[in-house]
Amino acid sequence: MTVTLMWEAAGAPGRGPELLAWAREAAAAGPPGYLRREFFTAPGYRVLVLTWWPARSAAVELPAPPAELVRRDVHRWRFTSVEVAEP
Repeated sequence: MTVTLMWEAAGAPGRGPELLAWAREAAAAGPPGYLRREFFTAPGYRVLVLTWWPARSAAVELPAPPAELVRRDVHRWRFTSVEVAEP
């Protein structure tokens, strides 16, 4: 079983690339032990980071980015895997 952490930030206008770079650096500086990590972007300078952790580990969320990079508070959710379907 795994725990997936979802971290989503809405970048300040024009700051999306900087926010993505910050998220990549913050994730790389975090503790080891994750199983997988993915970064996504979307319109509106949004950045989404998903990290997968063993259920028994201390899954670690990304911190909040510098205030000048975002236009609102970061959203964070934790999900527990219940099924994996392969094609």
